[in-house]
Amino acid sequence: MAATSGALPSFPPGFLWGVATSAHQIEGAVDRRAPSVWDAFGAEPGRIKDGSTAAVACDHVARYQEDVALVRELGADAYRFSVSWPRVLAPGGLDFYDRLVDELCAQGVRPVPTLFHWDLPASLEAAGGWLERDTAARFAEYAATVAARLGDRVQKWITLNEPAEHTLLGHALGEHAPGKKLLFDALPVAHHQLLAHGLAARALRAAGACDIGIANSHGPTWPASDDPADTAAADLYDVILNRLFADPLLLGEYPDGFAELMPGADVAADLRVISDSTLDWYGINFYQPTKVGAPGTTDTEFSGLTLPAELPFSVREIAGYPTTDFGWPVVPDALTSLLTGFRDRYGDRLPPLVVTENGCAYEGLDDRERIAYLDGHLRALHRALEAGVDVRGYFVWSLLDNFEWAEGYTKRFGLVHVDFDTQVRTPKASYGWLRDALRAQRA
Repeated sequence: MAATSGALPSFPPGFLWGVATSAHQIEGAVDRRAPSVWDAFGAEPGRIKDGSTAAVACDHVARYQEDVALVRELGADAYRFSVSWPRVLAPGGLDFYDRLVDELCAQGVRPVPTLFHWDLPASLEAAGGWLERDTAARFAEYAATVAARLGDRVQKWITLNEPAEHTLLGHALGEHAPGKKLLFDALPVAHHQLLAHGLAARALRAAGACDIGIANSHGPTWPASDDPADTAAADLYDVILNRLFADPLLLGEYPDGFAELMPGADVAADLRVISDSTLDWYGINFYQPTKVGAPGTTDTEFSGLTLPAELPFSVREIAGYPTTDFGWPVVPDALTSLLTGFRDRYGDRLPPLVVTENGCAYEGLDDRERIAYLDGHLRALHRALEAGVDVRGYFVWSLLDNFEWAEGYTKRFGLVHVDFDTQVRTPKASYGWLRDALRAQRA
């Protein structure tokens, strides 16, 4: 990977710099919360690559003060964390988030909670989970509960993280919890998560919130060739990844042909709930572009996922670029094209953008590859700003090495190394680079 090339360009005054984590991946203390779908999923043999669990993870519930100090010393403005719905269900479960938010405020760091980052309570999954409309209503009630407790200190809220991945990986392909393999029969999960966002936004506003967003994952789709079969497959994939969750939020409609596939007696009324003044800003999680072609005849393996042959597209390797330890291609210019593409597609319907996740998996404390990755993507983000895209913030994934879902502890995304045996935290070279870069931005 190419070396970095001097100081970063200057970002606008007030640009929000942050780091991100999620509850299930770092908190531990599973005995002080209700069970989640990931507890059940991880207990099934073979589901987690290294056979590990998140029972301890980064022990963040016990060590949150140390972790907040790392955020402060980094110079980040904001800490994006997620609230564990299963923890809130336990007696005194919100007490931890009270303490965490108080500590962040005391250290001058803005708390940015995400209300759902994939850890649905097991009790709700037993009642049908996201396949059932009632889960959206329960989510709104949960959002109101959290806002009533934390809203006096929290201004910026995120409702859901990556509903596309939770739908595709958890319910269509079975690679994540809850492990369902429904393929396109998973579409009700998409609709109910979007409805949950709309209902939760109403609940947050009723509690006084005025800075609400969502964190959706997006990336450019590259056709494998100019062959019509490849371009048609790529167009469909692009709709699923980049429009199925954005169009309802930003335009109040599904892409052509999808509204008819969604559950409910009045999808049009649901779309009004989903889109009507629910967003003050739109969060984009970006990691990589995807090359897509016509479907093959056999199941294929891609980035650790098994893609069944019955899918109407296939995902191909992108050659010619460096890759992360996940095998993901490193293409910073794809972030520029993604952001300018959103501006061009949605025009004045697009609220300000925030890059709510961007990061990479690499081993080692002297993680020069991560430094080059962050440097390249921040320059790409700045080019989008120069092109007139209204981007207000950037969050690195992640503050800490953590439990990386089905990969267990085999992939390290952190700016800070965590020894999972001793829980010792050691800032990596990338942490020092970002700390110095943020100081230079404010000089």
